[in-house]
Amino acid sequence: MITLQLRQLDVPPGQRLLIRNLDWQQFERILVELGETRSSRIAYSHSILEIRMPTPEHEVDKELIGDLVKILLDELEIDCECFGSTTFKQETMDSGIEPDQCFYIQNQAQMRGKRRIDLTIDPPPDLAIEVDVTSKTQIDAYTALGVAELWRYEKNQLNIYTLQAGQYQRVEISPTFPTLPILNLVTQVLEQSIAIGRSAALRAFRQQIKAFKSEM
Repeated sequence: MITLQLRQLDVPPGQRLLIRNLDWQQFERILVELGETRSSRIAYSHSILEIRMPTPEHEVDKELIGDLVKILLDELEIDCECFGSTTFKQETMDSGIEPDQCFYIQNQAQMRGKRRIDLTIDPPPDLAIEVDVTSKTQIDAYTALGVAELWRYEKNQLNIYTLQAGQYQRVEISPTFPTLPILNLVTQVLEQSIAIGRSAALRAFRQQIKAFKSEM
């Protein structure tokens, strides 16, 4: 048997590495070896570890969608705690995931001031964002951890899923923003960001939400 260290492995952008038959202790040791200051993302479920290396396009889209959510929360005066790409893991559920972006909204008061997550006592995020999800491992991990709302941006299209009876179901309306056409808004801003630039697109979006508030 040949033993390799993870730093000897090179995962190109846009590709993923699958490691099978990995128990929880091995998964924990790999997390330590990978460290916290890295560009790769992980997902662990059913003894399968996936290590993904995002592309530049992925990073641009996930930051932009995350900024849209922050603007919505700010303009609608909804309190939140943002935990970015924090590692969420729980041994009893045999699962771990690092969202592209995630937010505590309904449970924000409970998470206020926290800098570490312990899912044995803390709830999972209320809203998570994933860009270019292609892996069953990722979805299984979100399901096991019980993330209530999942936004998946794939092939230039946003889909919203809510956890219902232990399975994700696609919905047209975001439970977090039930009065807004989120699917259309996100698509519109992403298209504008290409045409007029990120900053201009976000400014226009903020003004659009302000106008919506004035009509409420």
